[in-house]
Amino acid sequence: MMHMTFYWGKKVTLLFDFWKTDSWMSYALTLLACFIFSVFYQYMEDRRVRFKLLLKTNPSPQPVVVSSTMTAPLLYSKVQKSLSNPARFAGAILFGVNSAIGYLLMLAIMSFNGGVFVAVVAGLALGYLIFRTADDDVQIVVDNPCACA
Repeated sequence: MMHMTFYWGKKVTLLFDFWKTDSWMSYALTLLACFIFSVFYQYMEDRRVRFKLLLKTNPSPQPVVVSSTMTAPLLYSKVQKSLSNPARFAGAILFGVNSAIGYLLMLAIMSFNGGVFVAVVAGLALGYLIFRTADDDVQIVVDNPCACA
């Protein structure tokens, strides 16, 4: 039966039916894998944000002022431009990979094992310390407060 509260123990099923731990060694390796995967998530998030900043070199088109009260055009055709731009396509791939990693980490935490929770949170914190705070002079503005964005 699946746990619905936090528990501490070496027996955990993580993400897949075949990923079960039954000894302290397999449990420790599972926690190490969760830790490394969490650090890698922060690395990928840093790469994605930096890649997004590189794409910002071409600012979005400004509306043309027709009069003091009206601007045109009301709609921009960004879909056609974004599908043909390889850099935006690569950014979308990075976003998809990073979202998948984030959701897998969330599902791992939903095993409700205390050790998995601590390993993931510690990995995220160490990854943030290593990769996300390296350049304090670079200000990164997150335009979407959603954790998976």
